[in-house]
Amino acid sequence: MTSTFQTTARRVIRTEADALAQLEAGLNDEFDRAIEVLLNARGRVIVSGMGKSGHIARKIAATFASTGTPAHFVHPAEASHGDLGMMAQGDVALVLSNSGETPELADLVAYTRRFAIPLIGVASRPGSTLLRQSDVALVLPQAEEACGTGIVPTSSTTMTLALGDALAVALMEHRAFTPEHFREFHPGGKLGARLSKVRDLMHAGDALPLVDMDTPMGDTLIEISQKGFGVAGVCAPDGTLAGIITDGDLRRKMDGLLTHDAGQVMTADPTTIGPDALAEEAVAIMNQRKITCLFVLAPDGPTNPLGLLHIHDCLRVGLG
Repeated sequence: MTSTFQTTARRVIRTEADALAQLEAGLNDEFDRAIEVLLNARGRVIVSGMGKSGHIARKIAATFASTGTPAHFVHPAEASHGDLGMMAQGDVALVLSNSGETPELADLVAYTRRFAIPLIGVASRPGSTLLRQSDVALVLPQAEEACGTGIVPTSSTTMTLALGDALAVALMEHRAFTPEHFREFHPGGKLGARLSKVRDLMHAGDALPLVDMDTPMGDTLIEISQKGFGVAGVCAPDGTLAGIITDGDLRRKMDGLLTHDAGQVMTADPTTIGPDALAEEAVAIMNQRKITCLFVLAPDGPTNPLGLLHIHDCLRVGLG
């Protein structure tokens, strides 16, 4: 049996979904003009709004900034007390107000007119002060608010948020913004970890456990213990990686181990990876081969070891 609460929830979601359908149907050439203005901006996109529109404006600014469009939020009330200086010629202002008559926006709108800063207005009333003053007017449908009383911003804020996402994604696609670009703005979190490259996580320089082929196994064991990876790379006389010594190699050569040198114990031609490969690819290789680390070699040119990636480095950032 459906509860009263679920009935309310379904009504709210259905009402807001209908508002989004109206927003989609109402898109016109003004949206294209807004994209052109944003693309031509030499500076930043200044996103502003008051109250609930301000919360949406913050999110839109954050989405722009993380997807290749420099942007920041300016609070309209704070703008009137000095923060107007955060706007400059070359910027574009994206101002949100459901009614289009929010009094706190007056100084900010006037500033854009005074200094010829392009203004993109978003509101639900075509004849409102904000849209009349705007260079580009994005009109929200006058859809029913989901609260049932018409006084709580619900459908209107959902439409505004969706419109901001539409602008951001359209700009992304025009600029051919890739996941690798996204990672530059999102180094943290699960996505940042998935897009990490091997070079971002690998150990290099003096941290590498390397020995020559003629290194006695006693000295090789010391190198393995001191570096702490449980392996050692074995280098040929020209410095290229000839092989690797792992725990498995030590067990197979246990009888008379200390009478051998590294070249006699190593496994030749070990699995390696390039520095620009995704760390996620390295994890897949290690899982498939049931190994715990990979030496990193340049994909072209001499195969000298550049680094070492251990499975623990990947686990530490959330991969695996």
